[in-house]
Amino acid sequence: MEKDIKILALDSSGLVASAAVVCGEELIAEYTINYKKTHSQTLLPMLDELKKMVELDLDSMDAIAVAAGPGSFTGLRIGSATAKGLGMALNKPLIGVPTVDGLAYNLYGTDKVICPIMDARRGQVYTGIYKFERQDDRFVLKTVKEQCAISMEEVIAILNEGKEEVIFLGDGVPVFKEMIAEKMTIPYSFAPAHMNRQRASSVAVLGAEYYKQGKIQTAAEHQPEYLRMSQAERERLEAEGRTNGNIS
Repeated sequence: MEKDIKILALDSSGLVASAAVVCGEELIAEYTINYKKTHSQTLLPMLDELKKMVELDLDSMDAIAVAAGPGSFTGLRIGSATAKGLGMALNKPLIGVPTVDGLAYNLYGTDKVICPIMDARRGQVYTGIYKFERQDDRFVLKTVKEQCAISMEEVIAILNEGKEEVIFLGDGVPVFKEMIAEKMTIPYSFAPAHMNRQRASSVAVLGAEYYKQGKIQTAAEHQPEYLRMSQAERERLEAEGRTNGNIS
């Protein structure tokens, strides 16, 4: 009999902080907060509370899955540092799950096109385009367009060209809702509240699939995928460009 895979998952890539434990086909626990506090204040206390509530032996985990980006630079760093610290302390492998893939997995089994959108500022979103494909008695997430940082107008143009009904989700929805209503020429809808933000349980289940496929890394190897430079890095490069220009 195949052993049930135990995954501890973390997601602090956006406004939501979430932690979950999945064992085989069972969600043991999930703790999600979307309220006015920084992830540095919430993530470790959430993990501690989750550990106490379900008498969790962290050493029994097979791996630690973490939303690997894109997303908030600070949030990703906090999630990555927490996962790396746990991985090193427990000598467990890490599974980096692309943030946008994890969001799309919230809508498991839908026959619609899935378009998660995370507000990336400057008129851009972190996004990807996905569909579920039936394989025997289960659905497999298929990537139509890999996660990327592009303008919302580009996303809408791509979706309109595809001519298939779309479900939007993510924290970019309230930001771009008016633009979507104005420019979409095909049927669309928005995911409801229990499905429209990051969930560590989705990261855990997708992480378990990656684990079976051998898509693991050591804690030392793990790095977040930012997709874009941070604002601080952009400002530094712009300042260096201005300085170089003045010198020349």
